[in-house]
Amino acid sequence: MTVSRRSVLTALGASALLPLRLAQAQAQTYPNRTIRIIVPFPAGGPTDILSRVIAQKMSEDWGQPVVIENRPGADTAIGAVQVAKAAPDGYMLLAAMDTTLVMNPATKRSLPYDPFKDFASVTLAAKNTSLLTVRADGGPKTIAALIARAKASGKMNYGAGIITTRLAGYMFNRAAGINVQLIPYKGSAEVVQGLLTGAVDYIIDGTASSLPLIKAGQFRPLAKLNSRPLPSLPDVPPLSEAAGMPELDDMSSWIALVAPAGTPRAIIDKLQGKVAAIYADRKTYDKLIEAGINPVSSTPEEFDAFFRKEAVRWAAAFKESGIKFN
Repeated sequence: MTVSRRSVLTALGASALLPLRLAQAQAQTYPNRTIRIIVPFPAGGPTDILSRVIAQKMSEDWGQPVVIENRPGADTAIGAVQVAKAAPDGYMLLAAMDTTLVMNPATKRSLPYDPFKDFASVTLAAKNTSLLTVRADGGPKTIAALIARAKASGKMNYGAGIITTRLAGYMFNRAAGINVQLIPYKGSAEVVQGLLTGAVDYIIDGTASSLPLIKAGQFRPLAKLNSRPLPSLPDVPPLSEAAGMPELDDMSSWIALVAPAGTPRAIIDKLQGKVAAIYADRKTYDKLIEAGINPVSSTPEEFDAFFRKEAVRWAAAFKESGIKFN
């Protein structure tokens, strides 16, 4: 091999390694400025609560601001598009939900983002438990009583925010043989307010937003939408058992952290490791559990496989249900 050819190959090899070395250098200094976490819901819901806990701990540990930006609307699509188009440098992240990555592609004909191509998985962040909840004052005391009241009146309605809880409500109403009108909301804070004011007769929503009102005796949870333990409300039965409908098990939502596609793996790993470390702190973990949020972390590969499997499951469930969203 001639000296000139050897020099060319050496230069080519060095140039091929340049992006890797640049990514490693970026990760070593990351973060050195403000990180933004986009929450595609109004403030006050489970995703917002969890994101603010993570942001506060990241900011304390890294010595850089980590701020929450609420970008609700279009079933989380507004926030998702913002992150999908952001620079892949780790300074803008998305608190994504099953709605964002699974339910939207299953229920919508077109999306302004591709959940399978536009994001880099960081970690699963929480597996929530949704509740079917009524007002304590005058509300039914059991699922059977709720069904009987709905059949007798024919004029009841329910509130839900994300597609997962809307779909869960449809499936419950259909299985129970009741005709109940959906009142859609943009997020959990509005859902809870709807029940509090009497605008709706019952809600299907995550635990965190309703928990203070449940503990204050204003709300009564009739059932949870999965069979997982719920330490903050240990006596609430699964809907599948309370309604005698095993097909209604495991309809609760989850939260994850994702970055724009192309974000260097070294930065992804640093973010994932930080979330895992935050959850390893018992005080923080217990704080989230007490708030009705079940914190769960994963590797990027584990979460990627999980959400793709969930996408297949819910697409099939939506097709089989025959439900049509307006």
